[in-house]
Amino acid sequence: MRGFCVNYGMTECEIFFIFIGNINYKNIMITKNIEINYNKYPLPDRKRHHTNPSYYIPIKELKFVPTGYPQVIKNINWKEYFANHKPPKQLDIGCGRGLFLLTLAENDKDSNILGIEVRQWCCDWLDNYIVNESIENCGILRYCVANGLDFISSDSINEIFYLFPDPWVKIRHRKRRAFNLDFLEEIYRVLVTDGKLYLATDIYEVHAYHLKTLKQFNRFCVKEVDNSANEWTLPPTNKELFCIKENIKYYKIIAKK
Repeated sequence: MRGFCVNYGMTECEIFFIFIGNINYKNIMITKNIEINYNKYPLPDRKRHHTNPSYYIPIKELKFVPTGYPQVIKNINWKEYFANHKPPKQLDIGCGRGLFLLTLAENDKDSNILGIEVRQWCCDWLDNYIVNESIENCGILRYCVANGLDFISSDSINEIFYLFPDPWVKIRHRKRRAFNLDFLEEIYRVLVTDGKLYLATDIYEVHAYHLKTLKQFNRFCVKEVDNSANEWTLPPTNKELFCIKENIKYYKIIAKK
């Protein structure tokens, strides 16, 4: 597996000096998150982390399609998703509540970022926030990426983020993981030359699975990123902030086309 050097332009960052247990987070460069007014935009009172597990399975593999299954999309009109009518240059797959998505949109207003999420309540909340805050370069799509990315043009995306996905650690549940060779084929197709796929997880078995699958695919230049290094200047996700707070080790990979 080959490595590569990642060169980042500096953004407004804070250096967190955190010494917790056996994990040394000294000098981690973390971009500031936006501040969300949850009084103005309250999260649902009753929300589930997981949704119908069938929603994670490719539609072609289902014996029957359950009510509420995300629409399979082949073509898309970006005017319906972005106020500036431009296509995305970044994808946040499994964006969840969208702290990372919204912060990235704020930090790079010249680039459209599309959040993709299977849970309806997350999409509804984010859509309301994006519309009412007039964020022109941010969009949200309810979709199951296991059905491919046909609606994304080839060689059009600069960066793709797949951060802290549902681990599905039980063997019988692993078929629900979107990350497989078909997924990587689509990621590789839509990325521009030198485009990057960013991966993160707090489950070592999932991290090892990501590395194994990338090695099988054998078309990306892959590098594991040390949490104590200053190579990852992306905004933290909700999950990453939780890991830091609770002294949970997590793992990062950058795969370059």
